[in-house]
Amino acid sequence: APPGHTQDGGQETSFRWQCVDQPIGKLLFRRFLEGTPEFSAAGALWAEIEAYEQCEDAEREALAKRLRSRFFTAGGKEHCGFLSAAATAPPTG
Repeated sequence: APPGHTQDGGQETSFRWQCVDQPIGKLLFRRFLEGTPEFSAAGALWAEIEAYEQCEDAEREALAKRLRSRFFTAGGKEHCGFLSAAATAPPTG
């Protein structure tokens, strides 16, 4: 089996399956992020991205600006400096 997809007994072991697709895994991982000071900004970013994905189209531009200023601006309290420049670049076009 490809690495990261299945293990003994065919159990799915990918991060996506365990921490995104499975409700209890997602909840536990989010609680871990939010409860660990060095990862709390990542947990907050995840929650905000999910809110962005569910908001009305008319609200998206304003929410995207808040996300960029809150998480992608160097020096900010919740700056997610672990993200690549490509991940934090404003969309073009």
